[in-house]
Amino acid sequence: MIKLVQVFVCIIMLLCTALISTAQEVKPVQFKYDQTRKDDTVILSIKALINPDIKLYSIHKTSDDAPFTTITFDSTATKYVKDSVDEKGKLQTATDTTFHTQVKYYNDSVVWLQKVTAKPSDSLVLKGAISYMYKNGDEYVPAEEPFKFYIQPQQNNTVVSAPVEATNIRHSLWLIFFSAFGSGLVALFTPCIFSMIPVTVSFFTKRSKTRAEGIKNAFIYSLSIIVIFTLVGFLVSLIFGPAALNNLATNWIANLVFFALFFVFGISFLGAFEITLPASWSTQADTKAGMHNVAGIFFMALTLVIVSFSCTGPVIGPLLVLAFNGSFYGPLIGMLGFSIALALPFALFALFPGMLNVLGRSGGWLNAVKVTLGFIELALALKFLSNADLSKGWRLLDREVFLSLWIVIFALLGLYLLGKIKLHHDTELPVNESGLPYLSIPRLLFAITVFTFVVYMVPGLWGAPLKAISAFVPPMGTQDFNASVANNANAVNYSSVPNSNAPHPVKYVDKMKIYEPEVVTKYGMHVYYDYKEALAASVAVHKPLMLDFTGINCVNCRKMEGQVWSNPEVMRRLKEDFIIVSLYVDVQNIDLPQSEQYFSKALNKQVETLGDLNTDRQVTYFKANTQPFYFFLDGDEKRLVEDGYGYDASVEKFIQLLDNVKAKYQQSSM
Repeated sequence: MIKLVQVFVCIIMLLCTALISTAQEVKPVQFKYDQTRKDDTVILSIKALINPDIKLYSIHKTSDDAPFTTITFDSTATKYVKDSVDEKGKLQTATDTTFHTQVKYYNDSVVWLQKVTAKPSDSLVLKGAISYMYKNGDEYVPAEEPFKFYIQPQQNNTVVSAPVEATNIRHSLWLIFFSAFGSGLVALFTPCIFSMIPVTVSFFTKRSKTRAEGIKNAFIYSLSIIVIFTLVGFLVSLIFGPAALNNLATNWIANLVFFALFFVFGISFLGAFEITLPASWSTQADTKAGMHNVAGIFFMALTLVIVSFSCTGPVIGPLLVLAFNGSFYGPLIGMLGFSIALALPFALFALFPGMLNVLGRSGGWLNAVKVTLGFIELALALKFLSNADLSKGWRLLDREVFLSLWIVIFALLGLYLLGKIKLHHDTELPVNESGLPYLSIPRLLFAITVFTFVVYMVPGLWGAPLKAISAFVPPMGTQDFNASVANNANAVNYSSVPNSNAPHPVKYVDKMKIYEPEVVTKYGMHVYYDYKEALAASVAVHKPLMLDFTGINCVNCRKMEGQVWSNPEVMRRLKEDFIIVSLYVDVQNIDLPQSEQYFSKALNKQVETLGDLNTDRQVTYFKANTQPFYFFLDGDEKRLVEDGYGYDASVEKFIQLLDNVKAKYQQSSM
């Protein structure tokens, strides 16, 4: 028997490992960059954070032999730099026995300030390097840190995208709430919960002196269930925090943890074992439930939560994984929706006790529900394994391998529903008047649905787009054999050759090609992956630049591409009238050159990968952090539509947007 405590200890340890793996390596000296503007002057700030026992030497030399630090700018930036670098910090002075001279250093932190001249309309990139020396024990270590400051034109309204961001967050929270509510309804039909409904409600009606008191107690009981589960969501948010949750959603180690979580719960539902809490927990809670007051009712609800965890745990686990993709309030809202659905029958049956007669007994059909959920959780577990596989580029779960596994899993589920496969806790099918086993009509309809889904997936092994599940399966670029590539005549009908006079994308193409969604490969679109390369192409062909902030594991991105981009009128406009750059925010296996790495104030981390760079660009310049999100720029990098366009699968709205952008671009080019 697997103890729940042991399972969760392992999960927490693995999650901590995931977070630690994403942390930056502690360096003896770390740099943070900032800038402030006042009229035509921008003050560049470089702050050095110095580890204990490290001495970082000042920019002020005491003699020719003394170690020191220098801050230099490239030749292209010198005309904007005015005055000398100003140094602020607790300066220390001592005699160095090695250099036999007096030295100046810092052992805590130091800030260097440099004034530059930049008009409010200027857009500048100022590069330079910090050549510094620090002392670690008896060792003198020289080092160099390149930096790059982006000075953007001053705008009257720099937060225009914030309302759009807030709207997307609200949509995400509503999605989490209703998904959680649905999960709670599913959990009601598990044996642990279903069998306790009539027993619990009868308990309240019998112990109460009047019907009104029974209803009141049942409502307190239901409210206690909501409070307990919502408290779980609050603790998850409090412990992990919003930034960590978002990092976990795309971190490859975290996705492996989620895979293990789904897999363990899946085989538990299939009957391999039961996940239970230590008996002392439920015994202690049950003792408190005997109290004849509100506290006693609360502990009665706590007893239900603890005892029923073997059924609710496998549903709560995936729910929290979904909540990881929301904001700080994701787990809180998710558990609220789940608990409301779970508490609903207790309140209803307390109001209408006669309804208890229609429940019937919990029997084999409830176990069939549990096993069905087990098959579905095994299938969903593969999605998280696929996320980790795509993130690391292992190519273990290419598209056809993933589909093969799903076909087998759902085919076995169909056979189970038909009664051809028996598992450990299954009972025999009911028999008719002749003593022959038979299938109920609902079970037969479910089996037909499952086998229809299996047949639907089979053509995907040869490259069929499978639009209904394209958001869940790996991208088409991972498919080794694609029969639909030879039938690209439909793409030619939309537009013969996309932007034939534009330079072909080069940078990152070799590594990013496998992540291209099916709509790109099928219709022969030319998509860039580097912002600067795409901007140069936009200027060269005099067409607006469309920034597609997307992600490898972004479900809504695939929905938008499959439902909107693939529309013939949308595709024709995209190929003929726009230069498209797909900026993947979750690419962590492509490192930036050392000279292009920098510290992001918005992300509060060093930007070292292509995914970090794209995320920082979206957050810093567009004040948004959801995907998909589309922004449109002209050749001078000015927005053609101020607020951009988030997830909205309306073909008509998107066509109107593209036409509006094209008209504004042509007007600004006159």
